[in-house]
Amino acid sequence: MSQTVNDLIAALAGEAGCESFEETAEGLTGYAQKELFVREVLDEGIKEFPIEDVEIKYTIADVEDRDWNETWEQNGFEPIDIEGRLLIYDAKKTDPSALNRDIINIGIDAVQAFGTGTHETTRMMISTLLENDLHGKRVLDCGCGTGILGIAASLLGANTVVGYDIDEWSVSNAQHNAELNGVRNMTVLHGDASILTRFDATFDIVMANINRNILLADMPEFRRVMSPNATLLLSGFYEADIPFLQEKAKELGLKEVERKENGEWRMIRFEV
Repeated sequence: MSQTVNDLIAALAGEAGCESFEETAEGLTGYAQKELFVREVLDEGIKEFPIEDVEIKYTIADVEDRDWNETWEQNGFEPIDIEGRLLIYDAKKTDPSALNRDIINIGIDAVQAFGTGTHETTRMMISTLLENDLHGKRVLDCGCGTGILGIAASLLGANTVVGYDIDEWSVSNAQHNAELNGVRNMTVLHGDASILTRFDATFDIVMANINRNILLADMPEFRRVMSPNATLLLSGFYEADIPFLQEKAKELGLKEVERKENGEWRMIRFEV
């Protein structure tokens, strides 16, 4: 299966609710939360597939309810250097005393949560944070996973960081990682974007590294809590997803000011 076909299938499966993918010898395996998956959207996308003579077949099955990251967690990950200014290391494997103290070091103890820096989208987001002056800023991390983006923002000078995630284990893991890195100005909440209705205050930087469907659904809430000169950083999507995000941003009075790409993944920076 060509990479182009793979990318297009992943894009339409993302519209149907799939949040992550794995390439196998048999094809592409997509993973979705059962309550967010819409089979009709997938069928319609296959019917209108833009490349001729491509036959797409799929099956749907429940995955076993167990820790799918167990093997990865045991093996860990190698240190990840981002622009020579920030190093993300596996807190289980690395001795912090051996690290270069002239740069920012972030230890991540990942337990079932996305966001160690090994993924292209995480690296693009952190690279963008490094390019901006965060001192005194209020930062919101939507779908925070391990808390890596919020922790990075705090260590780069953010005054206040708020993160939230729909998964309880992510909330616990993000809180754990914040403590591990001595971050005391980060609050992590359990819930989805509706939790933002609790906030009267606004944020200077709002960031979300989630799949396209959730981004499109939640962007109005992101916009509502953005300060007058705020920045919105979005990643977790493909090239084919960009027009939809641009259209939604335009509706919300946001303009694109920067775009990054790493492999098949994309990141966009919007401003008010």
